[in-house]
Amino acid sequence: MYRSRGVTGVRATAMALGAALLIAGCSSGDGDGGGDGGDTGGAGAGITQQPKDAAPFWVNPDGTAAQQVADYEKSGKESEADTIRKIAQQPTGEWLSPENAEEQARGFTEAAAEADRTALLVLYNIPHRDCGQFSGGGAADGNAYRAFIDSVAKGIGDRGATVILEPDAVLHMVDNCTPGEYHEERYDLLKGAITKLKSLKNTKVYLDAGNAGWGKPDQIFEPLKWAGIDQADGFSVNVSNFYTTEDSIAYGKELSAKVGNKPFVIDTSRNGNGPYTEGDPGERWCNPPGRALGETPSTKTADPLVDAYLWVKRPGESDGECKGGPKAGEWWPEYALKLAQAGE
Repeated sequence: MYRSRGVTGVRATAMALGAALLIAGCSSGDGDGGGDGGDTGGAGAGITQQPKDAAPFWVNPDGTAAQQVADYEKSGKESEADTIRKIAQQPTGEWLSPENAEEQARGFTEAAAEADRTALLVLYNIPHRDCGQFSGGGAADGNAYRAFIDSVAKGIGDRGATVILEPDAVLHMVDNCTPGEYHEERYDLLKGAITKLKSLKNTKVYLDAGNAGWGKPDQIFEPLKWAGIDQADGFSVNVSNFYTTEDSIAYGKELSAKVGNKPFVIDTSRNGNGPYTEGDPGERWCNPPGRALGETPSTKTADPLVDAYLWVKRPGESDGECKGGPKAGEWWPEYALKLAQAGE
């Protein structure tokens, strides 16, 4: 049975905490709500915000890609720096580490608010996550997960945030990757997370709903309802995957019709060349060669049901230890360069 896989992005604790500490003291943009922002000085790479009318999401001036740009520039590798800047200059998801969730949520949303933008946060900590695969782990139990959500909510407060909630968590119950004895608790945890996050003044929540490669809305729409989709702002599709925007819109619209016409967002971070179709079918999702960056993040989309194109997966971070890649979520500059070059 098809499994989406490829949902990675859990940051190493030290890296994530370092980013949170960096942004806590940085000046993050123009503050005027328009234009292309000013030079933030982030990581020495001169990263700016995108125009708010098209891309209201915050660009992290101290993200891993921005640091890579600065490193290349210091080494005199201007061509490589310009290529990676295509990633560094776009807003991407911040995958919160459970050890520092409150501090990170506060740091990211404060920096975004200072730049008059909205933070894009990804919560990926459900117990029994990823069925024990490359991104296995998650909270130790239900109580630990509820505490995690409480910490995130406390960190966000009244500031603006868009949250992608638990990539693959619902899908992996539908495809039986997650054992049945965990399903009842997982539905309860997801519903509770949505309720908690939606109690915040300026937070939007999109519950993850798989991807076009799954292609079975008839099997996932009821589980989405059991997980509380009616209380969420919508759902997300194609997170960390490669299906085209066109196919993702078709899948999302079919699913939307079954869950009260909820809108959805699409992860376009690496779907510029569509999915990989060679090699072992079971690992096509993992660091596939020849992929490209997709549409840049924007709220100006091809369909009114699509709230935004987002870069939920951070381009350049590994899917896992396959095809020569480092551990899931770790920065892989060679792969990042190929992604950005393929779109030229």
